[in-house]
Amino acid sequence: MSNFLHQFLTVNRALFLFSVTVLLLSTTTTMTVTRALQQPCSGGGGPVVPTTPLVAFLERVQETALDTFGESERNFDPKLYVDFSLKSNLSTTVGAFDKLPRNENGSVPAPDLQEFIEKWFGGAGDDLVYAEPVDFVPEPEGFLPKVVNPEVRAWALEVHSLWKNLTRKVSSSVHDHPDLHTLLPLPEPVVIPGSRFREVYYWDSYWVIRGLLASKMHETAKSIVINLISLVETYGYVLNGARAYYTNRSQPPLLSAMVHAIYNRTGDMELVKKALPALLKEYQFWNSGIHKVTIEDGEANNHILSRYYAMWNKPRPESSTIDKAHASKLSSDSEKEQLYRELASSAESGWDFSTRWMRNISDFTTLSTTSILPVDLNVFLLGMELDIAFLAKVVGDNATSESFSVASTARKQAINSVFWNEEKGQWLDYWINNGTTCEESHTWQAWNQNHNVYASNYAPLWIDLFNSDTFLVEKVRQSLQNSGLVCAAGIATSTINSGEQWDFPNGWAPLQHMIVEGLVRSGSQEARSMAQDIAVRWIRTNYVAYKETGAMHEKYDVEKCGASGGGGEYKPQTGFGWSNGAVLAFLEEFGWPQDQKIDCQ
Repeated sequence: MSNFLHQFLTVNRALFLFSVTVLLLSTTTTMTVTRALQQPCSGGGGPVVPTTPLVAFLERVQETALDTFGESERNFDPKLYVDFSLKSNLSTTVGAFDKLPRNENGSVPAPDLQEFIEKWFGGAGDDLVYAEPVDFVPEPEGFLPKVVNPEVRAWALEVHSLWKNLTRKVSSSVHDHPDLHTLLPLPEPVVIPGSRFREVYYWDSYWVIRGLLASKMHETAKSIVINLISLVETYGYVLNGARAYYTNRSQPPLLSAMVHAIYNRTGDMELVKKALPALLKEYQFWNSGIHKVTIEDGEANNHILSRYYAMWNKPRPESSTIDKAHASKLSSDSEKEQLYRELASSAESGWDFSTRWMRNISDFTTLSTTSILPVDLNVFLLGMELDIAFLAKVVGDNATSESFSVASTARKQAINSVFWNEEKGQWLDYWINNGTTCEESHTWQAWNQNHNVYASNYAPLWIDLFNSDTFLVEKVRQSLQNSGLVCAAGIATSTINSGEQWDFPNGWAPLQHMIVEGLVRSGSQEARSMAQDIAVRWIRTNYVAYKETGAMHEKYDVEKCGASGGGGEYKPQTGFGWSNGAVLAFLEEFGWPQDQKIDCQ
């Protein structure tokens, strides 16, 4: 038997066992998702996980508010309205809403709508209450020992103190009356990103946890993971965020990386045991059904990879009025439904929005996220396979450990075969041909690689299977150096200035951290030197912006030190969970010498 066939059979035997585990763990909600995943994917159709009557009603309120109050220079935030909670039951509230006076164009007079909102709704965010973190101290013992510059140390302690501002717990009313809230009940305290993001988010949580570990707040970090595990147990995967309107999509899968990071610091065996069944269940979600795509390479070897694919074909409730405006440029209902699915799938990627997902980078309606095999998603899944192999071995499950080691080897081969571009020294996203997004198998063609430069092209560096190859690391390091991404204040998301927030000139904490950490882990002195230079630029821009505005920002303009980022469909946000976490992780790794200046130079 060939080695490839042996690996294929081993992985599939393992996946069969995991499927049994999934069935045993399933709830009614999970069965709904499973049925959705099994729906046919053709003719612009595909799986849909239905929303709740409350969300549908709040979308009506959102649209009425836009008609009534107007957009008012982007001050109108559609998410605000779907985050309201009800003071009375839904049918009574709907009845009162339907009796509001209407103008000829269907809008409600502004005083009447404002009075209705104040009378019938709880404020957005009121169903999350402040929670004092149990493990917060103003200056933890052993906090950032390499930071000796007093200015930087004082600032780092201020960033550390922001964890108190961002920690919440779900109010008792959500647990007692979940039908009155779009916020989902969670068992443990949460750390929110900040500003309009007033609920826990999936991939943000990884960098929040990295910051919490630097802050010695191990219990708070563990609480975040327990909450995410509870979502897997209920829905079969971690939701984009803990809201009823996010149940139709996930986000970049980093739960295993969170568990691994906490275990490395604490040796918490009970957390590993609790997490493993959820990790197996989540792995199944990302590696079957609509997410699974097979590519046959030039040597007739099949490679299994994954893609983003939201289970939704309507406007995203939190951005319904915006999505409808985009779809109004299309003529047919099927085109609109497909655009809605692409919008939700782009949100599932975490990169909402970017030219990375557009067939025509100057036409937003050509979003085609479901027709792309993304480098970074498959890197995260490779990381998941390696994490599960490690964690299973920790608890003594050697059979599962071996199966996932085999799976990781197969995915590494797939990443190299499908994504690697020798000439560019990068891994490039792969386009699936138009109209064939639901085929089980595709034949690899060189011209289907996306040759535009994105920071995600360097995501494989984050994984030890890649960063341990000295020759490869040097080739990729030189490619990064010459890519046009490395700027005065960090790594740009792309080289295309489209006005979308996941494009140039914005830089984001997760992308800085993954690339820097990958370079550091390589063990190459040249790579570490480049990593430290990028980290210093990023720390500086965070520091200067903080001193000027009093806040940590969601994203930064990497062309200018101290400038926050912009673009996208909402106003720039502050807080900010993953920015705080990445800065603390960088300071933990590199420190800050006494004589090194922190201001922009």
